[in-house]
Amino acid sequence: MADKDTANYTDILSQVLDARKNWLEKSELATFKEALRSFQSSFSSLYNIFLKKKLINEDPYKQEAKISELEVPETSSFNEAKRMEQISIRLANLDNQLDFLVNFYQLTVDSLNIEQIKKIIGLIRFIDWANLTPDSQSPITKAVAEITSQSKSGVDQITLSIIGESLTRLPKATSAVMGILRELTAYHKENYKLNVRLTVTHDMAAGDANLANIRKKFSAVMPKTPFYHELIEEIIKEDYSGDGQAMKDAILKSLKVAAEKPKQAKAPVNFKNILLDGMQVIGGTNTALSEIGMKLDENAEVFANQKKSFFEKLRLLIRQMTNSEPEEVFYDLEYLDSTKGITVKEQLAYRRFREDMEKKSKILIGFARGSQATAKLASMTEENIIVYLERNIRDVQNFFKTLNALDEFFKSKIPATDRHKIKGIKPELATLKNSIIRANQLKFEYTAQKEEEEQMKRLGISTGEPTG
Repeated sequence: MADKDTANYTDILSQVLDARKNWLEKSELATFKEALRSFQSSFSSLYNIFLKKKLINEDPYKQEAKISELEVPETSSFNEAKRMEQISIRLANLDNQLDFLVNFYQLTVDSLNIEQIKKIIGLIRFIDWANLTPDSQSPITKAVAEITSQSKSGVDQITLSIIGESLTRLPKATSAVMGILRELTAYHKENYKLNVRLTVTHDMAAGDANLANIRKKFSAVMPKTPFYHELIEEIIKEDYSGDGQAMKDAILKSLKVAAEKPKQAKAPVNFKNILLDGMQVIGGTNTALSEIGMKLDENAEVFANQKKSFFEKLRLLIRQMTNSEPEEVFYDLEYLDSTKGITVKEQLAYRRFREDMEKKSKILIGFARGSQATAKLASMTEENIIVYLERNIRDVQNFFKTLNALDEFFKSKIPATDRHKIKGIKPELATLKNSIIRANQLKFEYTAQKEEEEQMKRLGISTGEPTG
């Protein structure tokens, strides 16, 4: 190091960074995760509306995509001959990447290093939601602006409301995410510089501390660490220039965690409302289930006509004329058991399955806010509501699993010449998946807050009585 002052600086910086990391972990990451969830949910809502309105094509490989690391979709200009295809692929890729980031990626201060932060910034800024205009310089932003405008045409008030809410939430979530990413970037930059000081430049004289010498030693002692040219130059200025001390003081000041103000007593949490919100979310799946049901019935008819002989068609006609009950139809399905990691085969009684779907859809539609069923739920105890919520989440999850398998069944069993007659259900399945995730999040939120309240009570800390 240049002198004792710089050596003392590393000790102070190390302590300040430890405090900063602790603050980021305990305070900022929860806000960061919530902002990411809001961003992903809002984008997914728009994406599924684009698919339903056929403004983009369904990516046939989207569901099979296996993501193991973050990757920003292609941002270059479109080949006009394949414009629709390229937009569809890029948006499908973004939807998959956001799903991976929010639901599977480990969001910790250590995992969110400089390289990963760059990728997340690339995903969040892939579309400029704050300036979503057809004259944007970004090819994908321009394309999405045009698609979004088209998506508002000829839709019901609920869909129009979803579009408007998503377009309001996306810029807000972008701002919240970027603010915390800046905090994380500042931490990692100074932590990087601290490690370089401790490992590379700790014994360098001022005359030897140049970019070439530092790079040479860096490659030998930190071979797996990226060499950030601009950060190394900052070290040289801070440790070996006349303005170095002022720079260091500014850095320590910027990293110092402000003294925590005494917390005001929390307003009582209405735990029952969290559960009722979960019921409303899972109840909203009735629309997707109804739409899927109509498509599957058409697919079943296409499949049946492939196999009917003249006499079978005649027998069916006679049954219809005599008002006889339709015969049960069985399909041999396959699906992946995620808990065991194996493929499971199941024979599905289709008509009985559809009857169960219709019954469940009618039950779910009753969970809209202000309905008679919701009023009845509100009068139940929290213990009974969470049991009912878990049961309905589980039911919808089971439907989701079987519906995925049915979708694959029809697509694989129909000859290629007639495959255009098969109605895809991927957008509706994505809606089901998002609702299941959100309902589970609310259930977990309820459980976590109840546990926190119980712990406070055990410690003798009053939290106020919940209302409702």
